[in-house]
Amino acid sequence: MHIRVGHSPDADDAFMFQALAEGKIDTGRYRFTHELVDIETLNRRAFTGELELTALSVHAYAHLTDRYALCTCGASMGDGYGPIVVARQKMSLEELKTATIAVPGALTTAYLALRLCLEADFPFVVVPFDQILDAVVSGKYDGKPIDAGLVIHEGQLTYGDQRLELVVDTGQWWLDETGLPLPLGVNALRKDLGRQTMVEVQRLLRQSIEYGLSHRDEALRYALQFGRGLDPRQADRFVGMYVNHWTLDFGPRGRKAVTELLDAGCRGGVIPRRVTAEFVE
Repeated sequence: MHIRVGHSPDADDAFMFQALAEGKIDTGRYRFTHELVDIETLNRRAFTGELELTALSVHAYAHLTDRYALCTCGASMGDGYGPIVVARQKMSLEELKTATIAVPGALTTAYLALRLCLEADFPFVVVPFDQILDAVVSGKYDGKPIDAGLVIHEGQLTYGDQRLELVVDTGQWWLDETGLPLPLGVNALRKDLGRQTMVEVQRLLRQSIEYGLSHRDEALRYALQFGRGLDPRQADRFVGMYVNHWTLDFGPRGRKAVTELLDAGCRGGVIPRRVTAEFVE
């Protein structure tokens, strides 16, 4: 059975999927093919359900509960850290509310978290995630002015190389507000696959994550291909931030974090209706 997998072309997702991508585990009757696409593109594509297994933003999942169920493994959680906003000079949160911010997509969890943090519908420009730091440095993107940038992936570690200033870390803000980690990215399975297939594919995903964690040097070498500008030490740190015990299983606290974020998004008017997360059990 052919399972098309969509995930981001970054070091943590590559680490997670290395065993599946390189045939390190027995997948039985399943054949996996991988499509590496930025997370906002995956969010948009999920509305047509073309991929059986796909990475999603928790924010996007709020609009896709009829089509996809969340895997209990494969999540990226920011436990006291997460997407950050950077600017060319120090800014207050009040100033940020009226600044034009480069964001990696309006369906990303990063965007949802920043909307909740600022309690404001700020002006933004959608910029490919790997061009946001350059857009902030230059002050423009596609002819539009840029005052600050919402940074995901490895830019959270490298923004200082471009002499940019940290304005706010949304993961730290969320922890201070709720005492919970910030659930960012998830893996989701298409519900029309049926329960047996969903359970079996989820089990293979978990085995792939376990393989990476138990063969860390090997998986890191593979992941470095996707770690734009990261040296081995930085790649190890970045992968450790987002592939860890949370990635093996949400657990009760992780599930509570998903519920609280979705509810907060609804209360804040960013998510149009209250939704309940459905997990592959």
